[in-house]
Amino acid sequence: MAQPLRRVADSGIDPGVDGAMQLSAVWAVVELLVDNIASLPLFVYTRAKGEAGHKKLARKEFLWRLLHDEPNRRMTAMEFFQFLLLNFILRGNAFARLIRDGAGEVIEMWPLASDQMRVEVLRDRSVVYTYTYDGVEVVYAADSILHWKDKGNGIVGMDRLAYMRSTLGLALNAQTHSTSVFTKRAKRPGIFMIDKLLSPKQRTEIRSNYAGLVEGSDDDLLVLEAGAKFQPLDMTPADLQLLDTRRFSIEEIARWFGVPSVLINDTAKTTTWGTGVGQLIEGFYKFRLRPILSSLEQAIEFRVLTPDQRKKLTVEFSLDALLRGSLKDRLETGAKAVQNGLMTRNEWRQLENLPPMPGGDILTAQTNLTPLEKLGETPEPPAAPVDPNAPTDPNALVDGTEPAKPDGGDPNAAQDPVSQ
Repeated sequence: MAQPLRRVADSGIDPGVDGAMQLSAVWAVVELLVDNIASLPLFVYTRAKGEAGHKKLARKEFLWRLLHDEPNRRMTAMEFFQFLLLNFILRGNAFARLIRDGAGEVIEMWPLASDQMRVEVLRDRSVVYTYTYDGVEVVYAADSILHWKDKGNGIVGMDRLAYMRSTLGLALNAQTHSTSVFTKRAKRPGIFMIDKLLSPKQRTEIRSNYAGLVEGSDDDLLVLEAGAKFQPLDMTPADLQLLDTRRFSIEEIARWFGVPSVLINDTAKTTTWGTGVGQLIEGFYKFRLRPILSSLEQAIEFRVLTPDQRKKLTVEFSLDALLRGSLKDRLETGAKAVQNGLMTRNEWRQLENLPPMPGGDILTAQTNLTPLEKLGETPEPPAAPVDPNAPTDPNALVDGTEPAKPDGGDPNAAQDPVSQ
């Protein structure tokens, strides 16, 4: 099921990967998908015990170095995933050789070309992979291969280039015709008229002498003799529709890959990205990038991680860089999260690559939020503050009232100091 069993239309051209990538629309779409996804960091997390949904970065695990930094001795993580994505997007299948240690854990990953791999299902339902290199075939068991496949029959993914062969053939024919026209310096075919009969030899000589009228030539002036006339033909309908055909091919190719054509600089129906770019990128993420990322994450967990590792570890691409908004949007979002106690100030500063600040690890929230049932109630006045430095009267009562006078008289009456 990797390729269609019957072709509804056949252009007669099988461009393959090399031919397809010579179309600017295919190159732009592949570059957009491959580079954006491969540039996202792949993090390894430890599943926290007793905390549902909570994960912690597992920087000390060897898988972190393998998936985040160095899949093998010669490639960076971005180079490795660029190769996988290129094969996945164009051929629907991506393969990598897994090198395991004595405990069965993967210590190296080496990418393999999809066009050189053959997948077979044996009678016992096991899957084997046969890789051809320099005329030599090497057979690998399923646990030695990372097989990331697109939609298909569950064994192999559907070959996208094979299914879009007619579209690619139309685009390549239009491009070839354009190249031919401009190679002739955009000269049109015509009719060379002369008022006498010519022999076959004369026809050949005239065609040779005046070929510059319809072909590319450096001659700026051609002289016609003996009343000869040249009548250029009008452009054919195919020539008139050439630009529209090529423009439609861009839309078709973008549609095959699930990418909005405006993201590959197709401005036929829009003059500027305008204010809708945010919604466009959000939709592109939701409906195209997120399914690809989820598929790759699951393929890595299923093929690369051992059963014991899957119990305690998980892998996930970080989308912070892709979904990172403007400074104004980030400040507003961070302020709301901090004010409502969703994150600490240091957690927000970490997202902005800022150093932590003292006291920034405490969750805070605004205190003016009142439950609905408390609305309308008069709040009690706060107690008067007590000055710890104020002098105290040992004869004062606990409630702060004035002590009784020794003679039981009026405490406000004046007293004669002489009589005392």
